[in-house]
Amino acid sequence: MKDGPDIGDDEIAGLLNRLATARGPGRSFCPSEAARALAEDWRPLMPEIRRIAADLGLVATRRGRPVDPVMAKGPIRLRLPRVSPGD
Repeated sequence: MKDGPDIGDDEIAGLLNRLATARGPGRSFCPSEAARALAEDWRPLMPEIRRIAADLGLVATRRGRPVDPVMAKGPIRLRLPRVSPGD
């Protein structure tokens, strides 16, 4: 675990992608899982985690409804976007 601001966007993006892929379609995870894996003092990472999740196109939900991960207040979940059967 790292401790501090030396965690780059690529490292965060890679971890978010791994978590989303590991969960698979239709399953979500809490963004704090990523933050906790990256740093002991994980709370300051949450705005960056949310920003990068939005940049990656991960779907953020709150109480099952889609939200903007950057603007949403309170806890959210992240997941891969749903893919239509014809895609």
